[in-house]
Amino acid sequence: MTSPEFDIFLNALPIPALVIGADARLLGINASARQVLGGDGTGRHYVTALRQPDAIAAVEGCLRDRLRHHAAFTGREGGRETAWRLDVAPLDLPGLRAVLVGFTDLTEMDDARRMRRDFVANVSHEMRTPITALAGFIETLRGPARDDAAAQARFLEIMARETARMTRLVDDLLSLGRIEEDERVRPTAPVALDTLVGAAIAALEPLAAARSVTLAFSGPEAMPTVPGDAAQLRQVLVNLIENAIKYGREGGTVTVRLDPPARIATMPAPAVRLSVQDEGEGIAARHIPRLTERFYRVDDHRSRAVGGTGLGLAIVSHIVERHRGRLKIESRAGQGSVVSVLLPASLS
Repeated sequence: MTSPEFDIFLNALPIPALVIGADARLLGINASARQVLGGDGTGRHYVTALRQPDAIAAVEGCLRDRLRHHAAFTGREGGRETAWRLDVAPLDLPGLRAVLVGFTDLTEMDDARRMRRDFVANVSHEMRTPITALAGFIETLRGPARDDAAAQARFLEIMARETARMTRLVDDLLSLGRIEEDERVRPTAPVALDTLVGAAIAALEPLAAARSVTLAFSGPEAMPTVPGDAAQLRQVLVNLIENAIKYGREGGTVTVRLDPPARIATMPAPAVRLSVQDEGEGIAARHIPRLTERFYRVDDHRSRAVGGTGLGLAIVSHIVERHRGRLKIESRAGQGSVVSVLLPASLS
């Protein structure tokens, strides 16, 4: 039997842990291990608690040869699968011959690996299409279209478009990498948002004119500065306004609104609200939670047609997080969309 002091020690461990006696019964289990296993099980055979073959084999091995063993263990928490590494070690104390089982959480590491795999797969897919197209057109220009001026002009135009698409993708990937490097460093320089809005609108006027879209700005006459990174916040504005122009209604209006600092329920301190509204087809509710995922597109064909890389809102989301802000997307099918960015008005 274990002592109260032993139970105190077990519960003080920073990881889920349990102790199995020489008779293969659970002598003790700390609170975090009970959470992983979904119950206590003290006094019962360890098989009823661990259940998974690899874990059982590791404990059996340690009980038999008194050597360290390891095993993978899969749990479930909040409807989500979790991954653990079991470290099984002999525990020999005066009057106690047992086995200590510790759980190391690998869930975040596994998630990171999966994200990297998905990211590489997505980038490869995005690059393969234009590269395949370019290779095909080059082969055609070298052969059947060698003396066809009209075909050459048509193919060169497509090649230029595909090259520009790859360039945008590479630029967005590099931008995302730079943002992630600085994500934990909160920017502190004073930024005049109204000036940035004016510059972004001016830069996008030609794109808006090409789609007969009117760009409108609504904001206070005197707007205080906010702590931030001017270049990154300009990127947020350009991405959001450009999306609204491309995916909004042709001949419609894109409205950029800037509200002065105010108390907002989702923010711990007064915040500035920046919103971009379009008059497009809107977005179905099921898509909204995934819009900031890398390479996620509501309409893949349309996004590619307008030159989208699938990274714009992911970049916006990372920049907003770096500024300790909030990103909110509201939309209804047929009623357009409003993307709002909430930014702290001060560093406090």
